[in-house]
Amino acid sequence: MKALRVWFGRFFSPGALVIVLIALTTSTIVALLPTRQIEGIPFWLTAKPHFEAYTPLLEEWNREKPDQKIAMMLLHGGALERRMLAGFLSGTPVADVMEAHLGIAAKAFLGPVENVGFVDLTERLHTEGIYAQINTPSFAPYTSRGHIFGVPHDVHPVLLAYRADLVEAAGIDVSQIETWEDYFRVMRPLMKDEDGDGRPDRYLLSAWDSRADTTTMLILQAGGDFFDEQDNPTINSEINAEVLARLVTWFTGPNRVCIDVDAFTASGHRQRLDGLVIGTMCPDWMAGSWKMENPLLGGKIKLMPLPAWEKGGRRTSVAGGTMIGITKTSENIETCWELIQHLYLSPQLAEHTFRNTTIISPVKTLWSESFYDEPDPFFSGQPVGRMYIEQAPDVPRRSSSPYVNDAAIRVTTALLDLRSYADRHGIYDEAALKVEARRLLDHAQKSLTQLIERNAFLKHEAP
Repeated sequence: MKALRVWFGRFFSPGALVIVLIALTTSTIVALLPTRQIEGIPFWLTAKPHFEAYTPLLEEWNREKPDQKIAMMLLHGGALERRMLAGFLSGTPVADVMEAHLGIAAKAFLGPVENVGFVDLTERLHTEGIYAQINTPSFAPYTSRGHIFGVPHDVHPVLLAYRADLVEAAGIDVSQIETWEDYFRVMRPLMKDEDGDGRPDRYLLSAWDSRADTTTMLILQAGGDFFDEQDNPTINSEINAEVLARLVTWFTGPNRVCIDVDAFTASGHRQRLDGLVIGTMCPDWMAGSWKMENPLLGGKIKLMPLPAWEKGGRRTSVAGGTMIGITKTSENIETCWELIQHLYLSPQLAEHTFRNTTIISPVKTLWSESFYDEPDPFFSGQPVGRMYIEQAPDVPRRSSSPYVNDAAIRVTTALLDLRSYADRHGIYDEAALKVEARRLLDHAQKSLTQLIERNAFLKHEAP
């Protein structure tokens, strides 16, 4: 007995016994906790406004189709991305339907086209006439090597939001503005230094060289891109070099006109309200965000088409986007396809989305709906929906390459380096800066090409 007590004390000290007791107790509690049973066809998404908008439609669906219930689940973007990629790479089941923004969706296109985890919807879209109903450029980010893997949720055209109260008080007529050159010339009187501190009291555009979204929007608007239609890198193109050279003259030097005013922080909202910046490139989703986050701007701002890079040029750009797709492991493909149409082609959902977020639908057959023509008090009574719709068919094409973010980072780095070069040498002439821009973009192109070539699956794959 003594030997047993010694053995027991050697291996089960009081501390060890406490740990074992706690482990047993917690394990029992966890085992007895009720588990949440998900009943229905899994549908994952990451946007809370979408979740809220879909809820009443899915409640109606589940009442009418009890044998085809949909179980919608809101996930963090990172969680959805990890689950999606893990499932696609291993062949294990994931949700039957997934809605993801383009940054996540593009990562599904990293391998051979036949291994993409989403169902190819190309034939369905064309044979059922749905492709013709939807804004054509909006399919581009979800089309890989000629195959459409997702239906677009949105268009996200970009207009210019400007402080109409300040502009009109100065007697400035915005109808004189067609190009960016016109914009900066016409608005220049608003940059006076009235307090004598040696700096302008206002700047003409909220934009900055370290923001990849700014650079991308302006390059796309100008007709540039990071990839061609076969997803070959094109970041060292002539037009991209021209855009970078001009942007440097906006961001620094004796004719600087831009400042960085954040679109989503309290300090940025205060600066915009105080009039530090006149104009901001504003996608439709940003217009909706401002209504909620900076309501005191209401009645002080208006929208206008983006100034073009040249006369007769594109007056809009594009920023952001979301798609919905069906996964290949689904055993309910026909039901999922019916669900997508039930949600994305719904006039009720289009109206709910616009009224709550100012996001316009990509479904062209819904663009005649009267709610798009209603005056918006926040934007000084303008018919905001109609203004965005007018630009929607002209949004630029975007690549679905999974390396788009890598390309944008490299181009933005080249822009930062070009600005440093300009300040270091005191060179603010566009023609001279363009030479250096080409050199920097050539280096960025080489770096991106080397990164892509490490992916053996995408080498020389025919579309």
